[in-house]
Amino acid sequence: MEFTGSRYDGDTKNGRMEGRGEYTLPTGTRYVGDMKDGYFHGNGVLHFPNGGKYEGTWEKGICNQGTYTFSDGLVYQETDWVYCDGNDRRYYTEICHGLKPAGESHLTNLDPPRVIPEGCYDCGDGFYNHKTRIITDYEHRFLRNADDDEHKWIVSTCRKSWDEIAGQRQGGSV
Repeated sequence: MEFTGSRYDGDTKNGRMEGRGEYTLPTGTRYVGDMKDGYFHGNGVLHFPNGGKYEGTWEKGICNQGTYTFSDGLVYQETDWVYCDGNDRRYYTEICHGLKPAGESHLTNLDPPRVIPEGCYDCGDGFYNHKTRIITDYEHRFLRNADDDEHKWIVSTCRKSWDEIAGQRQGGSV
């Protein structure tokens, strides 16, 4: 495990993970739960660095069923999903705690929102520098290089560290 950057603390049998334990991946994602013959097996929870968690039942490393809970407490529902749909675009924290007063706005579901380093985008699991095409986690540790598709998606949809003029420009064009 030390060769991959992973870490395991827990019960073992014949040199393999067996019983209860905590397995930490190099990305910071942690599995806490039952193990059998070196696999996630039984009840366990994946804790993600963003604060979300996935509670499930595992069999030989594959999750059979489970529930994802976002960092703000919102539980994902595959059907009858009403959060942030076409009829109600509020963030979950706004649904739970109300809207901010006039003149203040929610830029993200985090309050206050993350401060994005200059020239970067917040792509959900870290910061993206569009010049180097490198994505780092929120502690500025390397995660991956963005391919062309991910680059296009981030540049077109993610929050960036700089402001741009919106609305009418000189010459009357929008």
